[in-house]
Amino acid sequence: MGGDQGHEVVLNGIARVLKKREDVFFIVHGPAKTLEKLIRRKKRLSEFVEVRDADDVVTMDAKPSMVMRNGKGTSMWSAIDSVREKEASVVVSCGNTGALMALSMLRLRKLPGVNRPAIACLWPSRNEGGFNVMLDVGADIRADETDLIQFAKMGASYARNGLGIASPRIGLLNVGTEDHKGRPELKTAHDLFPAVAETSQFDYVGFVEGGDLPSDKVDVIVTDGFTGNVALKTAEGTAGLIREFLSQAFKATPLSRIAAFLAITSLRRLGKRIDPRRVNGGVFLGLNGTVVKSHGSADATGVAAALKLAIRLTESGFNERLAARVASGLEPGHYADQPEAINEQMQ
Repeated sequence: MGGDQGHEVVLNGIARVLKKREDVFFIVHGPAKTLEKLIRRKKRLSEFVEVRDADDVVTMDAKPSMVMRNGKGTSMWSAIDSVREKEASVVVSCGNTGALMALSMLRLRKLPGVNRPAIACLWPSRNEGGFNVMLDVGADIRADETDLIQFAKMGASYARNGLGIASPRIGLLNVGTEDHKGRPELKTAHDLFPAVAETSQFDYVGFVEGGDLPSDKVDVIVTDGFTGNVALKTAEGTAGLIREFLSQAFKATPLSRIAAFLAITSLRRLGKRIDPRRVNGGVFLGLNGTVVKSHGSADATGVAAALKLAIRLTESGFNERLAARVASGLEPGHYADQPEAINEQMQ
């Protein structure tokens, strides 16, 4: 209920998913009368959707501390509790990120051994699978060397179970690749990473720069939430600008419009590759339950992408595997039973 475009967009996203999947059931949380009226208008939606009445909404400008104290009657609290009570496998929200993280930590609690949860996102890249993983992208603006190492372990688990990469390559985001560059916590983490990599079944490639984020030299990029969030928002804005410039260029003259018509298939393929809506959904890592954060401004396409990601993670048993890794320091060694990579359903 807390997204920028309202509840109807969420229902439209659910309807898109149900066009291809009829083995998924949804619980939607919000004012029952409003939601039930909208659901009745959409063909067959009522067969797959249960409404859980919740009158209050967490607004985008709400302070997380206030929501933790007074948010019990909100749709966000109700949705998180459906995972806490094992009624749902995963919660997806378009609402206030800070409030969602705060309530998730309050109601689901951190996994034993996790100091600071992180938000991981998929980043379009030149890798064969089409994506890299980056974390943290906004759960907390700070991260010391211990947090960065834990992010690497959780990111490696995400890459294994989500992207099917048996031995992920981990890079630490910095202002340069030289050993002497960066803040003290980055230098300390950099020195510790080789030993951690040996016992945690990932390859440490060293420092990486901003230009390496979409490269094929790394599978997981580790950074603090401040830097990661700025990078993510910058990339999304740049992708939107490129689409706008291409549209203007191909509409400029009659000849360019003819060229656009002849290249329409290639342009559509490019549009999909750089469309941030199709990789919408940040995953909260380190909690006793799976939480997927959709962009607040997501349209039906973006909501559907976040829902598909949530379904894929549930089918892979991702959170159980992550919990086992955090608890034991080892990842289960068998990947033959893994589902298709996340990027395949993103296409």
